[in-house]
Amino acid sequence: MIATPDPSPTARVQAAADALGLPIELRQRAETGSLEEAAAALGIDAAEIVKTLVIKRSDDTFLFALVPGDRTLSWPKLRAAVGVNKLRLPDAEIAFAATGYVRGTIVPLGSTTAWPVFADASIRGRRIAMGAGAHGYSLFVDADTLTAALGATVTDIVA
Repeated sequence: MIATPDPSPTARVQAAADALGLPIELRQRAETGSLEEAAAALGIDAAEIVKTLVIKRSDDTFLFALVPGDRTLSWPKLRAAVGVNKLRLPDAEIAFAATGYVRGTIVPLGSTTAWPVFADASIRGRRIAMGAGAHGYSLFVDADTLTAALGATVTDIVA
């Protein structure tokens, strides 16, 4: 039997969205070096981009935190929401191993493992942009539809 290559990261994202019945729009854009540059390339405000943070628990499991691009994660609020005393950001290699995506492209859709998702409540009711698994791509999605499809915990997790 011949092994088939892994699908491209954006194909994994699209396949995961399709499997969830989640309508997304994948958009190619110029590669950028920051969230602000990505927002400018897309013609949107940084607040409309939602960062997907990979968070490591002390038991070596992970979760995703979805945070608006113009805000920062509140560690005390996230720890309270998760119900643990210790969380941290893993290094880039560990985040890649946990998700199959490199930093700056990470998205819960199509991750190598379906980790729990915690989304900041401020994204409710908005159309958001996110990483799409590969540099030079973004995806657009209705935040409420996304969080429902992922079974996300939606709560206040920003500073």
